[in-house]
Amino acid sequence: MSSKPFVPLLFAGDINVYSMARAFHEAYGIKPYAYGKYETMPCYGSAILHYTANPKADEQDTFLRLVTEFANARAEETVLLLGCGDSYVRLISANLGRYPENVVAPYIPVDLMDSLIHKERFYELCEKVGVDYPDTFVYKKEMGEDFVLPFGGPFILKPSNGVEYWLHPYPTQKKVYKVGSFDEVKSVLRDIYGAGYTDSVIIQNFIPGDDTYMRVLTNYSDRNGKVKMMCLGHVLLEEHTPHGLGNHAVIITEHNAEIESRFKALLEELRYTGFSNFDIKYDRRDGKYKAFEINTRQGRSNYYVTGAGMNLAELVVRDRIYGENLPETVVTNESLWMVVPKGVAFKYVPEEEYRTRMKKLIAEGKVKNPLLYGPDLALKRRIKLEKNLLGHYIKFRKYYDLGGK
Repeated sequence: MSSKPFVPLLFAGDINVYSMARAFHEAYGIKPYAYGKYETMPCYGSAILHYTANPKADEQDTFLRLVTEFANARAEETVLLLGCGDSYVRLISANLGRYPENVVAPYIPVDLMDSLIHKERFYELCEKVGVDYPDTFVYKKEMGEDFVLPFGGPFILKPSNGVEYWLHPYPTQKKVYKVGSFDEVKSVLRDIYGAGYTDSVIIQNFIPGDDTYMRVLTNYSDRNGKVKMMCLGHVLLEEHTPHGLGNHAVIITEHNAEIESRFKALLEELRYTGFSNFDIKYDRRDGKYKAFEINTRQGRSNYYVTGAGMNLAELVVRDRIYGENLPETVVTNESLWMVVPKGVAFKYVPEEEYRTRMKKLIAEGKVKNPLLYGPDLALKRRIKLEKNLLGHYIKFRKYYDLGGK
């Protein structure tokens, strides 16, 4: 057990970072430090973390220098290093063994990480351990346009390598594409590769069903590779903007032993350590829950776990700072997480059953918006947050497709 005080050092600047900072602040009353590329909300100007913008924070030399200088300046403290975006998580993993001795980085080796975040390899691992995934075709650039898909549309297209993909922006770029015809598939491929992307693209048979068919599973595996916490979220609504497509907007926690046992087996087969996050969709055609991908970190909606009573900061601190043996916990407490106004949630969540559950949880006070945190609601910040919330009315009116994703 460490006798040193600890200080969290986070990388990125989005809601993921803010949610983790809030968890540390709630659990320990401390203000984490964070580096991100831009002076943007919700981290910039926050009263619960020390945020510094550096436009090169996600570049190898700058990243390693920032961590090293930070740790050396706090030699009497243990620095808990956490990434909150894919590029930062990979940087942390790639530099394991290069940090000062007082840095604790709870991540898997970079070779294993690359195998997992590369969707093509991830599906191979799913095949090995019996985790279901959508019907999939792996497209490679050298195939050109002379290929045949083994299933019909609609189709989902997404890059195997998300880190490389976002390094090559183009005007029509989306996180995920849904198209109806083979000609549209070829058109999207031309756009992706025309921008400079070189890795493979995943083409999948679209699983029917609106946002409510989605699930998110967040886990924590201890330093010995044992899964110690699992929390399943039932997604009721997602964002539908081009760059935010698939980002969660409303989640209710739930429990499903079948899903949890399958993914626990996958993680322990890999001897995985640290946070992990799976996107899953229920396929009503065959009654199976199918994995889309793994994030080798906590997801951007991670506060749905903390809000349900399982503080994520406490898990990693107890395991990696204090060396405790954590009990195995599956979250069964029902709570509501939302980052859109109630008016948006009740208008766009499609089923009355879910709206009724939402009303009940709100009436019981079991609802959390991670951005609305009492100790961090100075007037100027509150005005910005309220403006952001109101903006969701416009975004959903513009982009939401009643036919589902």
